[in-house]
Amino acid sequence: MVRRNDQRRAALVDAAIEVLAREGARGLTFRAVDAEAGVPVGTASNYFANRDDLLTQAGARVYERLQPDEATIARHEAADRSRDTYAELMRELVGRIASFRTGYLALLELRLEATRRPELRKVLTARVRADVDANVAYHEASGLPGDATAVKLLMLALNWLIVEQLTLPDVFTEAEREHLVRAAVERIVAPDQVTPDTGRPD
Repeated sequence: MVRRNDQRRAALVDAAIEVLAREGARGLTFRAVDAEAGVPVGTASNYFANRDDLLTQAGARVYERLQPDEATIARHEAADRSRDTYAELMRELVGRIASFRTGYLALLELRLEATRRPELRKVLTARVRADVDANVAYHEASGLPGDATAVKLLMLALNWLIVEQLTLPDVFTEAEREHLVRAAVERIVAPDQVTPDTGRPD
């Protein structure tokens, strides 16, 4: 019986993220993960039941690594509750996600693979929905302006801005991207209005 090791498992999942980003889902094999992690051949197969298990855990790990650290959270909690603060938070968010380039590209690969794998689609759908709900709940508790619909619209808009930045970085300059983030907040978020989210247009 192979002894399981949480640190080794995390290293293997991180290696899977790198392989996904570089080679795509078709290139994600146990052998490729072993090579990326610098471990003996056969190691990954001792930690993951199958390739679907590896894909699913890679997706979960990306979300884990994208979480802000405690210092960032504390700074956010100490800031005022204006749209300027909201815009700055979104700018930081885009920067944090874009800085983990391989993680975000791996998520895009997982989304594409999910169109062909119902079980992976089910897991990703639940994970992304939980992320949406967590962002809405955090926003509502924060006292920042805007409602749940604004949070969702910003997530959709900024996610595509990140895709553009990571895949075709010369389409917009850095200054243009920062302007677009601020403009998105100013145009989507009402300054002093919080309304119930009914799932329908306001």
